[in-house]
Amino acid sequence: MPEQRPGNRPTLEAVATRAGVSRATVSRVVNGGDGVRAHLADKVREAVRDLGYVPNPAARTLVTRRTGAVAVIIAEPETRIFSDPFFSRQVRGISKELTAHDTQLVLLLVEDRGDYERIERYLAGGHVDGALAFSLHADDPLPEITRRIGVPTVYGGRPGWTDGSGEPGRSGGVAFVDADNRGGAREAVRYLVAQGRERIAHISGPLDQTSAADRLSGYRDVLPAAGAELVAEGDFTAAGGARAMGELLDRCPGIDAVFAANDLMATGALRVLRERGRTVPAQVAVVGFDDAEAVAPIADPPLTTVRQDIEGMGRLMARLLLETLGGGHEQRAAPGSVVTATSLVRRASA
Repeated sequence: MPEQRPGNRPTLEAVATRAGVSRATVSRVVNGGDGVRAHLADKVREAVRDLGYVPNPAARTLVTRRTGAVAVIIAEPETRIFSDPFFSRQVRGISKELTAHDTQLVLLLVEDRGDYERIERYLAGGHVDGALAFSLHADDPLPEITRRIGVPTVYGGRPGWTDGSGEPGRSGGVAFVDADNRGGAREAVRYLVAQGRERIAHISGPLDQTSAADRLSGYRDVLPAAGAELVAEGDFTAAGGARAMGELLDRCPGIDAVFAANDLMATGALRVLRERGRTVPAQVAVVGFDDAEAVAPIADPPLTTVRQDIEGMGRLMARLLLETLGGGHEQRAAPGSVVTATSLVRRASA
């Protein structure tokens, strides 16, 4: 009888004896290596099933040079991540795709700039096969960190950093997934114009993020003559939207519509409009962006908004990374990036 481990767990040697092959052949088959003829691999798999052998994860890593784990890096503090449903929906999509491919998700959060040193050490330590990163700001060091270490990375959002050409915003060879932010913003503002609104303001997100900059560009595409007094910068939070709405009303009391760059800021705007005695949508129409299920349909009144498939974008990010990693030892070339469609969802606020 072949030697058994404590608890009667079968060893690699036991599988080799059962299959009539060498220990090295069993190791290559069970740990995902190449170079084993099909009929021998079938014998090994049959022996594994018969004996109930469970591969050693450390041994698998040595053979495949893969950890079976992916880092998900969100460049925002914890308070934002757990208060904004955008992040939970995107992580949900990522998790579903990774789980379907037997890959673990390791979540890394950025509370402040000092966390990048910790993240760099972790990535350089070989603990993950690749990274998915989103909500980056223009001065974020993460792209340079992943490039320097050589960690395959897919980004959520159009890159806003310089790719070596000297031109910010070019994607170069960087793989990313984003929504059509500019097109969605244009659709929202055109809808307000078609409703007869004449003084349409915009609450932007942080303009060091490409999603916010693209939505502001979409607003200006439709209203190129809109003055600076009709634009206030928020921070993608409800509190930021409330502050921006107050600033806009102080500057331009005659505003009759607001396009907010996300749903949370739109809810902040709704609260301030209510406090100032403005009825929605009779006096002021409000349109958001995201169609977050935990925000837009339950707002008071329910938000007209631009829908983006947040969960689907998370799945696409994971899929692109898994395609880049491939199934063998060699990293494949980075696939092309994806920009997903948006659509306007009409509800009671506009």
